[in-house]
Amino acid sequence: MTTSAETAATDAAATGSEATGKSPGTDATSPAPRTPELRDFYENPTVPVASGEARTLRQARMLADALGPVGPGRPAATVLDVGCGDGSAGAIAARVLGGHRVVGIDWSQDALRRAAPRLSQVVRGELTGSGLPFASDSADAVLFSEVVEHLVDPDSALDELRRVLRPGGHLMLSTPNLGAWYNRALLLAGVQPVFSEVSLRRIHGRPGSEVVGHLRLYTARALREFVAASGFEVVKLAGAPFHGVPRPLRPLDRLACGAPSLASILLVHARKV
Repeated sequence: MTTSAETAATDAAATGSEATGKSPGTDATSPAPRTPELRDFYENPTVPVASGEARTLRQARMLADALGPVGPGRPAATVLDVGCGDGSAGAIAARVLGGHRVVGIDWSQDALRRAAPRLSQVVRGELTGSGLPFASDSADAVLFSEVVEHLVDPDSALDELRRVLRPGGHLMLSTPNLGAWYNRALLLAGVQPVFSEVSLRRIHGRPGSEVVGHLRLYTARALREFVAASGFEVVKLAGAPFHGVPRPLRPLDRLACGAPSLASILLVHARKV
């Protein structure tokens, strides 16, 4: 999971903080205590900013097939890793992509510090406000790995990704699957699905203990429809395993990748139309 959550953080800052008012007992010269915002959550260095290698490799190989090799008449493509986190996914992609240029982009300064040693170029950018620091129609591909589930306004985020992509440019999006095979069983048992969170402080009502800030979850059908409605043609929808599945169940999780609607992670390859 890459956890930059640009749109979520900006919207939370705009609508969720009332910290400018005076608290009882404070005078006019005393600043009111600042209400913690979602931005603070993602700047916490203990919050994970990397995803499993299996998903990263599958996504990078899908993009390599779409871009083709660098060679005569085929210059290096510009690939934006938006929400690059600690840069580990972008570094793996760069090795698989063989000569194509990968640029890491994140809102979090802490994530960029960790990504800098792994990527040849990192840039601070947001999906809201002034937008990404790239011209319209300037990128050949965008990696958007486990970011969309952290966003308050995913519609505007995909609008911005579409803006920077050239016509026919590639969007490689990954996100956890609400309809994963084990989530269907958990819901039948009245248990909160894996990947879903009801609090930014701790996990309630489901297996696991790690809070990562998921705000939205998609089924395969919902994700396909959402991406298409945002001005993209969905080329392929595939599945990937989840590194957090208990070891005895991992063979079953890998098997579920053959039916993306049941897989742990959804991988979408789409093109700008």
